[in-house]
Amino acid sequence: MIGAELLQLLESEALLFHSPVHGLKHWRTVARNGLYLAQHSDADVDVVKHFAFFHDSKRENEHEDPEHGPRAALFLNDIRDMLPLDDLQFQLLKRACSGHTHGTSTECATLGTCWDADRLDLGRVGIVPDSQYLFTARAKEIADTDDYGILRTG
Repeated sequence: MIGAELLQLLESEALLFHSPVHGLKHWRTVARNGLYLAQHSDADVDVVKHFAFFHDSKRENEHEDPEHGPRAALFLNDIRDMLPLDDLQFQLLKRACSGHTHGTSTECATLGTCWDADRLDLGRVGIVPDSQYLFTARAKEIADTDDYGILRTG
């Protein structure tokens, strides 16, 4: 999904890289969810893929860490030259990471797809996603119909 060099960097930089809750397993699920949702929106797939792997990369713990998204955005500044994104994509990625926990509204298909891809994986921590906190029509439909299986097969 992302290059081997970036994945190696994340393994060395992300405190929770091996965590089943906020680490690589979750990131891969968010990538899968995001790529599926992007088929139903005008989201930028490159931004969605990178969001999946960076959004929780600067978490310091598994519980309350409200600043992890903004820290991830700052980290992206440090590795800008490693990211195969143009300037607009890079800015979108930073906004997606920075706002993914507390974002409450967006008209941007890419931001909505990123945030929904993450929120549709809340079941891993015992939270059932609520469509009122989702942004894309397809994610809302999945939550409303409780049809998460489509994400594994779609």
